[in-house]
Amino acid sequence: MPTSTPAEPWDAIAAGAAAESPLWEETLRPEPERELTPVFSPLTDARFAVGLETIYEGYLAHYGRPRLFAPPDGDTALLLGDYLYAHGLVRISDLGDVAAVADLADLISLCAQLRADGAEGDGDAWAATAALLGRGELDGPRRALRDRGDAGPLRAAAVRAAGEDAVARAVAAHRERLR
Repeated sequence: MPTSTPAEPWDAIAAGAAAESPLWEETLRPEPERELTPVFSPLTDARFAVGLETIYEGYLAHYGRPRLFAPPDGDTALLLGDYLYAHGLVRISDLGDVAAVADLADLISLCAQLRADGAEGDGDAWAATAALLGRGELDGPRRALRDRGDAGPLRAAAVRAAGEDAVARAVAAHRERLR
């Protein structure tokens, strides 16, 4: 169900995709069908919002239900997700924050591993990354999830940075978007 959230970052994501390829433009949902619901950007610094939501939309193209796009098949969804990952990382790198780019690249890799293993914890990884983006505080908590399947340190870090209610809302919204 569409919400009345302000158009930014949605217009930027849609316009960037449409300008990049006619295929991405064709996969855009009609405006009234777009679900303009931020999931993890409320946990991060506003300057990262467009890049973070672009990367998250790519994650949803791979593993869930995208909010702005309706790819017609799995191959298109995979390619669209890869494009959105790359474009989101470019948006973040344009800010000149190398640590934030590294955090997001690590997030993409960790979540791909979790999905391949059928493991839990991606929501906590997204929440912690959004809340602590570029601060250099995620290596240990990510290692706990990657090596031991323990998302607790990531959840605790996210809660310390953004608060329990905000993290719980983001993780619940994330679960609703997954297949």
